[in-house]
Amino acid sequence: MSANSIDWTLLQVFLGLAEAGSLSRAVAVLGQSQPTLSRQLVALEALLGQSLFERHPRGLSLTAAGQALLPAARRMREAAQEMSLALAAREKSLAGTVRLTASEIVCCYFLPEFLAQMRLSHPEIQLELVASDEVENLLERSADIALRMLRPEQGMLVARKLADWPLGMYAHRRYLARHGVPTVATMAQHQWLGYDRSDQLLRGFAAAGFAVEPEFFGLRSDSQVAMWEAMRAGCGIAVGLQSLAARDADLQQVLPEVSIPPLPLWLTAHRELRDTPRLRLVFDALAAWAGRIE
Repeated sequence: MSANSIDWTLLQVFLGLAEAGSLSRAVAVLGQSQPTLSRQLVALEALLGQSLFERHPRGLSLTAAGQALLPAARRMREAAQEMSLALAAREKSLAGTVRLTASEIVCCYFLPEFLAQMRLSHPEIQLELVASDEVENLLERSADIALRMLRPEQGMLVARKLADWPLGMYAHRRYLARHGVPTVATMAQHQWLGYDRSDQLLRGFAAAGFAVEPEFFGLRSDSQVAMWEAMRAGCGIAVGLQSLAARDADLQQVLPEVSIPPLPLWLTAHRELRDTPRLRLVFDALAAWAGRIE
């Protein structure tokens, strides 16, 4: 094989490594193991006869050859995405796959009923569910449709605001029996559950007039599901959706006087893909479903 017939898969690996900056970070992006990515990189460098990356303890940096290749590889990716979108928009059959992404909380506690209804009413549509709190890139076809708590900024996306979901602070009755009901004056004396790397709660508390440090949260994880379940186990107080808390009679809202802005729920898809019948059907069905959630 010559440089004139480079496997597009190898160039995708090159782009993933260049943009992630390390093999370990590229593993999550590309969905391949680190040894596999290393072998593919070696194969591409051998094909081109040039080193594309400098290896160092912090990760990877592009060589001069890698810098020269990067713009062309990105143009190839854009052309591949454009072709994929053009073909997808011409599909008229409902049969096929729809890749849907939403947060862990939405995927675990809200979407299952909708997915069951879709499988019953439209078994010809295969559904792929990406349960992730990371924002999947619809422009790169990481997903076809996204349910997100923020409005997309890309102009090529269709966005529809579905609802504002109220939030509250909750604790299990077992926790409250042991530690008492918190007040604004005693907040710091209680056990709080928060996020690890995400600063979302830190910003939310600051907006409510409570400047706290990460250490304020004695148990931290970026998995919202893990923190919610820890709260239900009596580990402490967590911020969560009122509609979810209402399902469990053993949960009690605390500090209702603290104002928490609601979470907006946005439904998004690529503009061209709205012309694909099965995507339009799922998009509209999701919009109708979300409107029924209290």
